[in-house]
Amino acid sequence: MNAETLGPLRRPISRWVSLLLAMPMSLVLLVHPAAMLDEQGGYSHNLLMLIMWGVAAGYVHGVGFDPRPWAWRLLFHPLLAWALMGLGYAMLLRR
Repeated sequence: MNAETLGPLRRPISRWVSLLLAMPMSLVLLVHPAAMLDEQGGYSHNLLMLIMWGVAAGYVHGVGFDPRPWAWRLLFHPLLAWALMGLGYAMLLRR
């Protein structure tokens, strides 16, 4: 199957986008978690949970896994992953 017959979110370029967004964010969360502190010096666990969900969904999409059940497709949809990882990058840039 060639790239023209695939949907836009199943093409290799969108999978690379997911991986390139997920890798640095996961490294920041693992190596320098203090970068995700809020203004009061604490962690927003709810916000971090959403960001980690986005990273997980980015890896799921990036490696080429396509879940079959519709619920898993929604939970790991690449647009949702990109939005949640964008939230994480916005948190980093705000500091």
